[in-house]
Amino acid sequence: MATISKSIKGGEFLIRETEAQEIFIPEEFTEEQKMMAQACQDFIDTEITPNIEEIDSMKNPDLVPSIFKKAGELGLLGISVPEEYGGMGMSFNTSMLIADIIGSAGSFSTTYGAHTGIGTLPILYYGTEEQKEKYLPKLATGEWAACYCLTEPDAGSDANSGKTKATLTEDGKHYLINGQKMWISNAGFADLFIVFAKIEDDKNLTAFIVEKTFGGITMNEEEKKMGIKGSSTRQVFFNDCKVPVENMLSDRQNGFKIAVNILNIGRVKLGAGVLGGTRTVTTKAIKYSTERKQFGVSINSFGAIKSKLAEMAIRTYVSESLCYRAGQDIEEQINTYVAEGMEENEAKLKGVEAFAMECAIAKIHGSEVLDYVVDQGVQVYGGMGYSAEAPMERAYRDARIARIYEGTNEINRMLMIGMLLKRAMKGEINLFEPAMAVSAELTSVPSFETIDTSELFASEKETIKKLKKVFLMVGGKAAMALQDKIEDEQEIMMNLADVMIEIYAAESAILRAEKLVGIKGESECANQIAMSQVYLAEAVDKINAAAKEAIASFTKGDEQKVMLMGLKRFTKADLVNTKELRRKVADYMIEKGKYPF
Repeated sequence: MATISKSIKGGEFLIRETEAQEIFIPEEFTEEQKMMAQACQDFIDTEITPNIEEIDSMKNPDLVPSIFKKAGELGLLGISVPEEYGGMGMSFNTSMLIADIIGSAGSFSTTYGAHTGIGTLPILYYGTEEQKEKYLPKLATGEWAACYCLTEPDAGSDANSGKTKATLTEDGKHYLINGQKMWISNAGFADLFIVFAKIEDDKNLTAFIVEKTFGGITMNEEEKKMGIKGSSTRQVFFNDCKVPVENMLSDRQNGFKIAVNILNIGRVKLGAGVLGGTRTVTTKAIKYSTERKQFGVSINSFGAIKSKLAEMAIRTYVSESLCYRAGQDIEEQINTYVAEGMEENEAKLKGVEAFAMECAIAKIHGSEVLDYVVDQGVQVYGGMGYSAEAPMERAYRDARIARIYEGTNEINRMLMIGMLLKRAMKGEINLFEPAMAVSAELTSVPSFETIDTSELFASEKETIKKLKKVFLMVGGKAAMALQDKIEDEQEIMMNLADVMIEIYAAESAILRAEKLVGIKGESECANQIAMSQVYLAEAVDKINAAAKEAIASFTKGDEQKVMLMGLKRFTKADLVNTKELRRKVADYMIEKGKYPF
């Protein structure tokens, strides 16, 4: 079978240029995918929006489980499950799209994501054929609900330090699980638990498929949470829970690997999963700012409000761009592995793992954009934004969890840099050679090549090329100076992560706008061009600040002076009238009365 050519590897965007035609943009979804998205939106409009207050009150314990089952009847719970197991067997980027739309469903999006992601995928990717045949049809149709039991009181970010134990019975037929898990989404109505425990003195966790009917499972009352109040979250206790040996998931001590790989998928899905929320909040803010009159005019006629509305849209647009770029890269890598003869489920895991850094970027960027958007949404609403009677209060509270679950944003920042350096050390990505070239460039006479600014995006692409040199300069020097101690310098790693995130985000936005121009023409894409230009201008300043902080923390003397001069050279960009561009974007949205991109 012919091998499909894969154009780019995970993390390689830092050391090579990407052409607009190489990336996927959300405007390219097929009619079938758009129909699925519309069906999902119709479900939200019918089942979630009219019941949002009752869902969040949790006074009716049967409400969320009944809505969950309706989602199963519509096929929304089986998007990623193959048809032979009762699912729809759709592509990775289609599952991203559904996660995106369901993101506007408030706390139900957590219920949905916990079931379809971390609750179902471990069995799909690691289960035996017998386990798949037994459990996946029930999970895909909503007959059963699933949850994922990893976190413990003393094992959060350090998940492998969990103390839950699994002890083999004397007859060798069962494991007795004993321990405590906390922050377990869907626990209150779950039929199936993916449970991580250690056998004897094992170093690593082992995973088990546990049915509620096995017994020995008790729970605390529902947690009282800041947000996502309508999702079930409980502590779960296992007291001699008797699990058949055939319900071990994958091999002994493979649980930590399962957890890491499933969380990679969860991260990129979370990046997409906030988008429905950011669009909804932006649209509500636009509508309110039109209706709200002060000094005899709508408040969105004021520049301060226009700036907020535009920035909410810009950051949403950019997050969309990078999420679907990453999703398609993952899908193409999966197809490559399958074409090379790899079993499909293994290919899916390897495909996601290959772009684990981009998964982390999607999670970090998306969750922080959501936080920004809801915060500005409250501000646009003013005093009403602080009222529980208005929609922004719930959105503000619900958003905060996104920066914590699927690995905190701090952990994700350090993971992505650690992973990049490890891959570079193994020769999987040629990072150090370009870094050395940039280092040599610092002491050479700068070239003064002129850029043909008459060509659309030529100046922006040159800026992005120089921003990549910032990362190579600072990252390369940090790796050389600190070597194996760099992981102890968490502040520097987070500085480097911020540079990396902004490069990927800004480049994704520019490439999306460029590809759209090729499809629709420049005049039809004026707002998308404006949004990408504003974001790039902001990214330059953010990168400059993060890189300067890193340089100051591990260099001094002449070396520091040389690097600061290099930073000044590499972050020099044309001045952009961001005020004018934001106003253009805001005026267009106000005219349309919604987030229209």
